[in-house]
Amino acid sequence: MTHISRRRFLGQGALGIGALGLSGLWTTRLAFGAPGVGADGRVVFIIMRGALDGLSAAPPHGDPGYAALRGALAIPPPGAGDGALPLDGLFGLHPSLVFMHERYAAGELALVHAAATPYRDRSHFDGQDVLESGVSLPHASESGWLNRALQLKDAAGARLGIALGANVPLVMRGRAEVASWSPSKLARLDDDTLQRITDLYSKDPVLSQRLADALASNAIAAEGQDMQEDTASAPNAMTMNAPAARRGGAARYLETVRALASFLRRDDGPRVAVMETSGWDTHANEGGAQGQLAQRLAALDAGLGELCSALGPVWRNTAVLLATEFGRTAAANGTRGTDHGTGSAAFLVGGAVVGGRVLADWPGLGAANLYEGRDLRPTLDLRCIMKGILHQQLELSDRELDTVVFPSSGEARRRAGLIRA
Repeated sequence: MTHISRRRFLGQGALGIGALGLSGLWTTRLAFGAPGVGADGRVVFIIMRGALDGLSAAPPHGDPGYAALRGALAIPPPGAGDGALPLDGLFGLHPSLVFMHERYAAGELALVHAAATPYRDRSHFDGQDVLESGVSLPHASESGWLNRALQLKDAAGARLGIALGANVPLVMRGRAEVASWSPSKLARLDDDTLQRITDLYSKDPVLSQRLADALASNAIAAEGQDMQEDTASAPNAMTMNAPAARRGGAARYLETVRALASFLRRDDGPRVAVMETSGWDTHANEGGAQGQLAQRLAALDAGLGELCSALGPVWRNTAVLLATEFGRTAAANGTRGTDHGTGSAAFLVGGAVVGGRVLADWPGLGAANLYEGRDLRPTLDLRCIMKGILHQQLELSDRELDTVVFPSSGEARRRAGLIRA
């Protein structure tokens, strides 16, 4: 029999618990929302990994250069077949973003366009690092801007943050303790097996606490699944006409969204959460109103609708920011897709959002207006939006935002009025 030392066993404790089929594992005890720390505001950051094509997700159909520049990828104007969903005379939303368009009409969605981080090269790895770290250069910080924001709110020991996914992303890493949860691909254990495992771990304080935390997080996450069990098998925008592999990923995505809602709607739950989506790197066969990108946008939109429904009354206190590391080229490439670009679109949605508007200093798509002759020119620093959200939702001061959360960022002035008073 192979001998495993106690130290090695403890070091593999998290892996061992995950292998038991417990989908959630807290990195801290379940002790969120200490009295007097934070308000009722919730902040959700959804990272769109892979570089979203903002010119398709939020087409500037009123720009005179748009249709010719985009060619077959152009989204037709509102009123045309497969046309954009209208926002104002210049901008629309991709026809797959039905829920987001409803939220715009309800005054709960603000489109942020021609936006970017300070990063100006085109490496996914470096671009995501800057998006998550909140500093100007890649790999200049080992902590993320949301974790530094939580540090300023955690003085009383409140654990206000949670990351949903296989790993805790950089944006949530740092000195502030956060929790994590991810869906499991394994079958749930029966009660008898769980009791045997509990008895086995009971004499070890570290492993018993980890098991207790994992069981507790699973119980909270299961609340969201139980609420949706009647609709889980119904057709939706994420499962219809999708290959089997993507349908499995869509199911896990919905499970994660429902778990997120279960955590956020608790009075003693987290106030800040991070989720990740992927598949936005559309180098080939991107499609326009129909196709690969349209399916991904429909899935994203369905997940946001699920979150709104599952949060119930907590939705009115929630602000969800969706952002990507950079945009894509303004014109299509030779494989009917788009390459790595610069400026893109971001979305701010939620009941707490002052929406029904577009936040953009539009640079135009004429040849002389493109960044380096190929990309949408960024005219808005995403940190201005992030600061505006944190200022109102977490009650952080401008000094804290400019020096701690986003170090040396005084030039990126907080955007005021993003959140309802």
